Amino acid sequence: MPQTLPPDGLQLRSIISADGELALSLVRVPTPAPAADEVVLRVEATPINPSDIGLLFGAADPATLAVRGSGEQTVVTARVPDAAMKAMAGRVGQSMAVGNEGAGTVVAAGSSPAAQALLGKTVAVLGGAMYSQYRTVKVELCLPLPAGASAADGASCFVNPLTALGMTETMRREGHRALVHTAAASNLGQMLNRICLADGIGLVNIVRKPEQAALLREQGARHVVSTSSPEFVEELTQALVATGATLAFDAIGGGRLAGQILGAMEAAIGRSAKEYSRYGSTTLKQVYIYGGLDTSPTEIVRNFGMTWGVGGWLLFPFLQRIGADAANALKARVARELKTTFASRYTRTVSLAGALQADAIADYGRRATASKVLIDPSL
Repeated sequence: MPQTLPPDGLQLRSIISADGELALSLVRVPTPAPAADEVVLRVEATPINPSDIGLLFGAADPATLAVRGSGEQTVVTARVPDAAMKAMAGRVGQSMAVGNEGAGTVVAAGSSPAAQALLGKTVAVLGGAMYSQYRTVKVELCLPLPAGASAADGASCFVNPLTALGMTETMRREGHRALVHTAAASNLGQMLNRICLADGIGLVNIVRKPEQAALLREQGARHVVSTSSPEFVEELTQALVATGATLAFDAIGGGRLAGQILGAMEAAIGRSAKEYSRYGSTTLKQVYIYGGLDTSPTEIVRNFGMTWGVGGWLLFPFLQRIGADAANALKARVARELKTTFASRYTRTVSLAGALQADAIADYGRRATASKVLIDPSL
């Protein structure tokens, strides 16, 4: 039966000019007909993740943000400080499509059996450029959602769930037995807490506020510490003694927290040490920074011996390292537990044009707990 495709659709784009102006706008882009191993997705739900915000706004100064026009003609502008333009050099003049992941209905499919099997199905996609009304993608990038799952249910089933599973998988592969996680009351952090409870993994959750700690404890978290506590370092050390965690994933990035975690790990190990060593313990203490909620410099005060590491961790290189079979096993678990372990919650849903309005930008731009926004490009 012939498949009728719309000739084009709206797509949200971000560009930084050579003179330092950021511009966000909606453009009409053609809808490519699918090749044999491709499908066309009508995008119905796509989340605004911190990584998406980084691409949307780059190093622009939020205080300079201005919105003009309405509907399809909405344009957002902001200034990138001169000092930050060097870091933006690689994207100057490039109109960049945004949106790592999303979900929707397959409205056209290529001739291959795998593509035809998805026609009419609701699928999630990890394909980039998801802030679009239509996306033509390879079948291998699609994850069919379970019966009864909506596009909104599956919109965030790649980045956060696979990141959380990637943390526990990294723990196992690198020989650690428990984890520390910062910004732990986030959607991702709540998923990680549910995974660790189900899998019997010790987890130390670090949050900023007492109400965030209360939220996690209500969800069964056993070890929660707040950086706002006057006794934060001692409380963290006690949680590390209880769990034996020697691996941390840090979403904050800047400031002293990564170093404080390493110091507390060393102190926790030292409480059961049999003899003193001026070089510290021989147990590897590792912090992986995977986010940048604090953009200030990372400060490390070396009070934790010589056996330690601080590095970066990103989802996509991790998935490449573990190979297709292992990655597919993680994706299969996400599909099975989509409405339980990996359920995401959103504070509001907006259209593509709505995502460019000042109130929406103020909402998701805070990158705060309980402020996750969903875009429905079909609105």
